[in-house]
Amino acid sequence: MKFFIDTANLDQIREANDLGILDGVTTNPSLMAKEGIKGKENILNHYVDICNIVEGDVSAEVLATDFEGIVREGEALAALHSQIVVKVPMIKEGIKAIKYFSNKGIKTNCTLVFSPGQAILAAKAGATYVSPFLGRLDDISTDSLTLIHQIVNIYSIHGFETQVLAASIRHPMHIVACAEAGADVVTCPLDPILSLLKHPLTDIGLEKFLADAKKGQ
Repeated sequence: MKFFIDTANLDQIREANDLGILDGVTTNPSLMAKEGIKGKENILNHYVDICNIVEGDVSAEVLATDFEGIVREGEALAALHSQIVVKVPMIKEGIKAIKYFSNKGIKTNCTLVFSPGQAILAAKAGATYVSPFLGRLDDISTDSLTLIHQIVNIYSIHGFETQVLAASIRHPMHIVACAEAGADVVTCPLDPILSLLKHPLTDIGLEKFLADAKKGQ
């Protein structure tokens, strides 16, 4: 399973990359704004900065909701760097655009997916990734992991090559559960990834090993 970090913070991207487990990055206008990155040129340059840190795919989101606008923005984003994946919303015009991009050899990430039916349409259109949102489903008392299982199963049955990119990850157990469900990728902030390192027995064991080693000196 691939690990993507969901942020526009270059320091956090570098930290995740230095761990040796980072496979890519997802980001969006909200995350850009959080880092104080404003203006079209600054945003585009920031995408390139991210690509220069990581070796994997970097999802860059379009803002348009009409077919022509999505295509125009998507082609401009894809031209920035070979690692750019055009992030397209799950809407009618978005599906049309994903098919267009697929025919042009441009990688896409279909975002804001909340149902198996939406995931089927994205795969049929040729999306590189489909992004079901776990946390937002949990927020409305819906079992988000059932959706991951359904999409993974449907894609396996029908041989779809679209990768399941589990998004809106809130905590480390989301990551573990997605791995068990067969998701191809998880994307989340740095904290849930770092939380996977933690276990009280590890801390206790290390403390004891170090204490015993000190006694033997």
